[in-house]
Amino acid sequence: MMMAGGTLDLATQLRRAERRRKQRAVALTLPLLAFLVVFFLVPLASLLVRAVENPEVADALPRTGQALAGWDRHSPPDAAAFAAVIADLSAIEDTAQAGVLARRLNSEVPGARSLVMGTYRAVQSEDAGFKDLASEQAKAKLIEQDARWEELPYWQAIAQNSSRWTPDYLLAAVDLKRTPLGDIVRVSDDEAAFSDILGRTFQMSAVVTFFCLLLAYPLAYWLSTLPERKANILLILVLLPFWTSVLVRIAAWIVLLQNNGLVNRFFMWIGLTDAPIPLLFNRVGVIIAMVHILLPFAILPLYSVMKSVPPNYLRAAISLGSAPFAAFVRVYLPQTYPGVAAGGLLVFITSIGYYVTPALLGGAGDQMLSYYVAQYTNVEVNWGMACALGGVLLTTTLILYSIYRKVSKAELSLG
Repeated sequence: MMMAGGTLDLATQLRRAERRRKQRAVALTLPLLAFLVVFFLVPLASLLVRAVENPEVADALPRTGQALAGWDRHSPPDAAAFAAVIADLSAIEDTAQAGVLARRLNSEVPGARSLVMGTYRAVQSEDAGFKDLASEQAKAKLIEQDARWEELPYWQAIAQNSSRWTPDYLLAAVDLKRTPLGDIVRVSDDEAAFSDILGRTFQMSAVVTFFCLLLAYPLAYWLSTLPERKANILLILVLLPFWTSVLVRIAAWIVLLQNNGLVNRFFMWIGLTDAPIPLLFNRVGVIIAMVHILLPFAILPLYSVMKSVPPNYLRAAISLGSAPFAAFVRVYLPQTYPGVAAGGLLVFITSIGYYVTPALLGGAGDQMLSYYVAQYTNVEVNWGMACALGGVLLTTTLILYSIYRKVSKAELSLG
């Protein structure tokens, strides 16, 4: 009994010690979890919400949205809708809110900005006579103010955007749109752009990843064969670009790649070409600069994996009669696949979000999707479209990452 009791007490103490260990581990990870929630998950959630949020028309024209709720969108709207427009525009006290409304409708129908702002100033005027009008009088007064109020596209744009939540931004990000009747169709070939831009983004990222791995693999292999002291010194040189601003490095590439730059002068000096090769403001310059910037992201994972591969395996294969190259391919190379996968994935995902390098070194046909996210954010002030493009980019990246995980698991199971 004493032994049994002693054993029971020991088991209880072990469980309590294990529980305390888990509690300490959770307590140590709580700051990191809080950081991820506040600075990653919350902004990401707000981005995804903003991609489907459409508050401009719903907040500024609530009565008009209700009046158009049962409208068939084929025939002219009822006179009550005209009166609702006057009532809603009269209730807008801030000119900035009217400007936001005008800008949102203008993105749907060209000319809506001048229509809304002109009507808003007239309705706000004391002498315009827009107060206390019946529905038919309001319709006649509104058409007298601007005859465009008789045209259906402006009313269809208001009705289509009267809901606070909309898929329009996400549809536009993949070259789709809703018709005034609510059907989802593909935009015309002249308007379609984002599918090609997304494909271009992944194509350029794949090319950059390929060249980074092509250059990083032999360099990482050479570093892994050096003594630790020399390898550490050379790794400092690999990390040195991280201490230099990206803008400074891009400016250096502009100097090097221009028609009268060092690269073209060298090519002409060795007789490779008689005239300068266009290396700037095109895709070649963008690829060169991105490979230079992202190369350390491929070297470091490869070096860490290669350093852990025992060199005896390769020597043993050679001593058993294998050719050096065959031994390298069959014995050494498969053991470095995790480093290749990690470095390639890190470079690819990082290059997908590049904006500054293509903007400064590329031409109009070399801009990646991040450029248009910045354009909609800073220039057109269309946060919904910017967030939708970001959401599409995020979703596509997650899909590719999940495919990579499945392929890597399948290879491991076969191995």
